[in-house]
Amino acid sequence: MTTEQEAEARRLDDTDPLPTLRAEFHVPPAPGGLYEESAYFAGNSLGLQPRTVAGRIHEELQDWARLGVEGHTQARRPWVDYHEPLRDPAARLVGALPHEVVAMNSLTVNLHLMMATFYRPAGERTRIVIEDSAFPSDSYAVASQAVHHGLDPAETVVRLRPRPGEEHLRTEDVVDLLERDGHRIALVMLGGVNYLTGQLMDMQALTKTGHAAGAVVGWDLAHAAGNVPLHLHDWDVDFAAWCTYKYLNSGPGAVAGCFVHERHVRDTSLPRLAGWWGTDPATRFRMDPVIAPPASADAWQLSNPPIMALAPVLASLELFDRVGMDALRARSERLTAYLAARLDGVADVITPADPAARGCQLSIRVPDASSLVRALAGSYGIIADAREPDVVRLAPVPLYNTFHDCHRVADALTSLNG
Repeated sequence: MTTEQEAEARRLDDTDPLPTLRAEFHVPPAPGGLYEESAYFAGNSLGLQPRTVAGRIHEELQDWARLGVEGHTQARRPWVDYHEPLRDPAARLVGALPHEVVAMNSLTVNLHLMMATFYRPAGERTRIVIEDSAFPSDSYAVASQAVHHGLDPAETVVRLRPRPGEEHLRTEDVVDLLERDGHRIALVMLGGVNYLTGQLMDMQALTKTGHAAGAVVGWDLAHAAGNVPLHLHDWDVDFAAWCTYKYLNSGPGAVAGCFVHERHVRDTSLPRLAGWWGTDPATRFRMDPVIAPPASADAWQLSNPPIMALAPVLASLELFDRVGMDALRARSERLTAYLAARLDGVADVITPADPAARGCQLSIRVPDASSLVRALAGSYGIIADAREPDVVRLAPVPLYNTFHDCHRVADALTSLNG
């Protein structure tokens, strides 16, 4: 260990404009080694647990025990409209109007619900554009949507690949495809931040180009929500969906989020898959068999909110409201810049070098990702994430990671390479 480098990391932690909120999270212990706590770099897979979450869930359990079914209207946070207090903070998080967002379901379920409305292949306009390195669930979802419409996924799904010898998509190449073949494209659905490389896409430019080509544009924000500032309403995005268990720290399999632009939520004639909670709450309990969807993203809801699962989401969103995405993004850029500098010459970083073109993630290419992750955990108390066969992802999350964490992983990789 280089004493001077560790001292510099400590100094950066002491003087950073946004001190870490690490003390407000449960950090797994480090097995053996020099440190009590792990250096946790897997927040892009599963975020750490905020310390307030257990109390929030316990309150709901108490209300259930105390009130039974009456908790729907008499609980501290009544269950019948439990999702509504999440609306404003979720809208601030993704740059939306409150009636454009809703917390519901899981990410892929929400993507399917969105495609049921917005993927309407007709004539030669049938194709769906995704990135070749999209998370597998997105690939499965769009392929199954093509099959659902009687189309061949091999011909319908257009998979964007980087230029030979490059790791990332170039915005100008995606724009060129949309301008050249736009008449055949029904839907553009890309990841806002690529899960594998950490590349941040130019969502505003690609949304504008996709619309000019006549396509609907939706975004998978699993690795973008809570990671980078978003302005979905102003960017004119048609729809978006995100999970809340990564950067939003809401627990494994937590309830996801969904955005539908204002111009669509006001169009009650749109086709959609419907359920009880997608009807107007003012008339919901009349039990009318004919749905009356409200002019909000709530119209895409299917079922009543899962209270125990939403409690952690509410607790997490309160943290983001307190700090703000702009401040978190600035700290994120400082952390990744420091880690990138320390990894220069030590690891093969495949994430874009430009801080504006990446989220809070640095991915490195190694011969055996799983072996390296095991070595980091077992010998150094560092929790990272392997993506087979040869990528290790390191996510210095600004809410709870520190410059000293970054020092630890850089120091460990230097030792392992030596």
